[in-house]
Amino acid sequence: MNLLCLPIKMLRAIIFDLDNTLIDFLKYKRLCSEAAIDAMIDAGLKIPKEKAVKELYRLMKTHGMEDNTIFQKLLKKLTGDIDYRKLASAINAYRKTRIGLLTPYPGTKSTLIRLKEKGLKLAIVTDAPKLKAYLRLTAMKLDDFFDVVIAKEDTGKLKPDNLPFKAAIKELKLPPQECLMVGDMPERDIKGAKALNLKTCFAKYGYEGKAEPKADYTIDSIEELADIF
Repeated sequence: MNLLCLPIKMLRAIIFDLDNTLIDFLKYKRLCSEAAIDAMIDAGLKIPKEKAVKELYRLMKTHGMEDNTIFQKLLKKLTGDIDYRKLASAINAYRKTRIGLLTPYPGTKSTLIRLKEKGLKLAIVTDAPKLKAYLRLTAMKLDDFFDVVIAKEDTGKLKPDNLPFKAAIKELKLPPQECLMVGDMPERDIKGAKALNLKTCFAKYGYEGKAEPKADYTIDSIEELADIF
């Protein structure tokens, strides 16, 4: 854990990113998506799995990982048409695989308990749609920990735009200097929070890139967060 010397007593709230900060979302998405492609192939898709997976990830990068029509787009791209038998097989496999797979990082719940015991307010700022954010939180039984949840439709903007951060700060009723933003994306979470003078904590454990953002703190597991306070 790397940190700069900060007046810890000034911090009264922690704002978390959701995916890859509280949840290993990339692993979850990868396993569910590959199960869906396997199901399409079993239903008659004549495309090598490696090619289909590569195209799916390309589409996700273009349209977002929350796109509800991503498998329709994939079939259209690969075959020029939407075969509803293959589509249904993919959706069923995706839904079946995700049951029990959506879990928080180890130590997440105990860390949140410790932070609440210290009197800190907790919030989430996520680019996910609000319903999907709450579906994840309630599935993991984490929803009761958070005083504020700001999602995509609350501001119509995505991080690093300052509106999602401003919305969270407003609902927390605290100045930005008393809030710590914890996230895994240097360009979205850390850069966006710093622009509003929030303190920042880089969740390195959820990041697969090579950038080293100039955050106030860097943690290698979520459990290290409670030790800051």
